[in-house]
Amino acid sequence: MILFIEELYLKKNAHYAILDSVMNIYETRWEKLCLSMKAENISLLMFEDKECRRDSSIRHLTGHPSDALFFLNPEKGNLLAPWDVNLANQLAHADAIIPYNEFGREPVKALVKSASYFGLDGLWGRPRVEVPPSTPYPLFLQYAAALPNCEIICRNKGIHARESALRAVKDESEIRIYRRLAELTNELLDSIETNVRDGVLETEADVALFIEAQARKRGCEGSSFETLAAGSERSFGIHAFPSYTDALFAGKGLSILDFGLKYQGYASDVTMTFARDASSEQKELLDLVESAYNLALSHVRDYASVRDAAAAVDGLFASVGRILPHGLGHGLGLDVHEEPFINSRVDNYEILKTGMVFTIEPGLYDPRLGGCRLENDVILGPDGTEVLTKSRIVIL
Repeated sequence: MILFIEELYLKKNAHYAILDSVMNIYETRWEKLCLSMKAENISLLMFEDKECRRDSSIRHLTGHPSDALFFLNPEKGNLLAPWDVNLANQLAHADAIIPYNEFGREPVKALVKSASYFGLDGLWGRPRVEVPPSTPYPLFLQYAAALPNCEIICRNKGIHARESALRAVKDESEIRIYRRLAELTNELLDSIETNVRDGVLETEADVALFIEAQARKRGCEGSSFETLAAGSERSFGIHAFPSYTDALFAGKGLSILDFGLKYQGYASDVTMTFARDASSEQKELLDLVESAYNLALSHVRDYASVRDAAAAVDGLFASVGRILPHGLGHGLGLDVHEEPFINSRVDNYEILKTGMVFTIEPGLYDPRLGGCRLENDVILGPDGTEVLTKSRIVIL
């Protein structure tokens, strides 16, 4: 069905190949979703982004960066219901913007009034209304009771999943953002290494707070997640807890720094390992991770199975009695973790496609030796694989 919908989209107008240059990018995204909705006879699609149920799809579809509800109708357009209408009026792209206050700040009322706004109450039959897959069952029952003339649908593999798949393949505007984001991330990687070598950044907290400040100074929205800075006493953990302390960073042994920047809503994610006076066993760990990283990159190509790359690294580690205790990588976008998820799980059938941006991040962690991870952000472009960021293993 998805391939059929994509063919419809491409054939609908001959100028769609250059649509991004002549048409609002958000309208392009709406149109793609509306084609999926029409194919499945969905009359109204609801997205929700709030504290208890976050969904960056609303930002992807409208540009609005904060709490809101979004309703899409394939015939009559869309409606954004933001908490902060002033912010929405400045940043959002939608056919209609109605403050959430006008719906009593209640999602049930918002859905009912939106259904009426789009004329669903006057349709014959039972119009199909799809609500987010994160909807709790009690709330689903409230939706069904409030709209008895509609068929309320809540499913994992519905139109929301189609939106996730669309987000996984970046369009030209997103790729431009990622190229600039990579430049900013690489500047900071270089600055961190210089300041660690010069002794300016001595502790985990020094490094983490430096990253946050430098991100803001470079025009970013901040860090894309809480920085993980683990000195040699704590680098044995995949994700150190707490994420950073006032302990020494980059002392004797292996230290891990995992951070990312958020620029125009999009996230980078990189990991550097710092090695000082490493033992022979620690050097073996570093060499093994670097070999795994290069092996993984050799498996990255258009329409490759994500399991193949992960299985290759699993095999390399297994040959020396070690295990990769986490996924080999993950997609990047408005969230730090998005499709595709690169791991060797038997139920993972995802494939890599041109336009995807994702991490490659093999790592090994030993309670005695410490940990090592090497992570960079990669784009699969029309000319092949391109490593956007320049993270590395730093030998001090």
